[in-house]
Amino acid sequence: MALLTTSLPGHLTSLAEDGNEIQPNCSRESVDWSFTYVPAYILSISVLGIVFNIFVLMVFILHKKPCTVAEIYLSNLAAADLLLVSFLPFWAVSAWNKFEWIFGLAMCKMVNVSILMNVYCSIYFLVLVSIDRYLALVHPLSHGGMRCPKCAKISCGVVWILGLILSVPKFINRKLVSHRNITSCTEDDLKTTELMILVLGFFIPISIIFFCTVNILKALRNRSIQRVKTRKTDHKADTLVLVVLLAFLICWVPFHLREVPTWLHQAGILTVCTSKEIQHFCGQIFTYLAFFNSVLNPILYVIVGRNFRDKLKELFKQWDQKRSATISRTTSTMLLRSLKSQQNIIN
Repeated sequence: MALLTTSLPGHLTSLAEDGNEIQPNCSRESVDWSFTYVPAYILSISVLGIVFNIFVLMVFILHKKPCTVAEIYLSNLAAADLLLVSFLPFWAVSAWNKFEWIFGLAMCKMVNVSILMNVYCSIYFLVLVSIDRYLALVHPLSHGGMRCPKCAKISCGVVWILGLILSVPKFINRKLVSHRNITSCTEDDLKTTELMILVLGFFIPISIIFFCTVNILKALRNRSIQRVKTRKTDHKADTLVLVVLLAFLICWVPFHLREVPTWLHQAGILTVCTSKEIQHFCGQIFTYLAFFNSVLNPILYVIVGRNFRDKLKELFKQWDQKRSATISRTTSTMLLRSLKSQQNIIN
């Protein structure tokens, strides 16, 4: 059973379930930081993620101009991140209680499904973004019909359905287990879930993203100066997409490689105790790094996304114009009432 005791799929076990039963001679150092700093970090990620992703969604929804295809995908990515961070407070409380689950079986299943859906949906929304930019830059004439808002919305719907279907085994297998006076939210068949996440949630989508990104970079490098000028809007979108992809890889690749110590142990390179210690600490750090991606994306939209900043400025102008118009109408109404009152007094 994995030593990592966090909220991510395949590793949600109580810390009390590990260690001595598996390897009595392994000395375990204090992991008090898992019960103190980790809950505070998760709560911070949750609060910031909720605020930032709602902010991004409001900009995309309230702006008067329709979203581009890339923005449709990025807004759905923000929705997937919002889904994740909205359920993280449950795990903060669980970590504070030394990973004892107090919210019941229904929430045990629901929270794990939401987290696993984020794992799948996030990466496949980035796949859609990569394919969109690939078609726009590498095949701009032959596949233009596929890059329409209607197709983008249908694709996003398919991704949400796919994420839900792939999360069904998690909903079925999750259960509450009592061990050493601690009730944990766990499951028996962890290896199957981990293999599905590794293949369907990492290797396949990353291969598609890698193919698209390599060809996008080639297309950008081979563009003439004139084409760059005429496709300036696309160039802004390309920069944001590449930065978001890079941030995703930095945050999520270590998470998917957290099983490397176990593989090294099975190959006879690491001892049981050493592999467990490395897996525990690296697994914790890599997990919370993956969580941070849900906060990082909205920040990147503001810092790198020039189109997003333009939308934000236009939205503020719309609000300012509405406020000015409201103030003007109110002032006019008050003046008219004042004039009528004076006329009535005179009469």
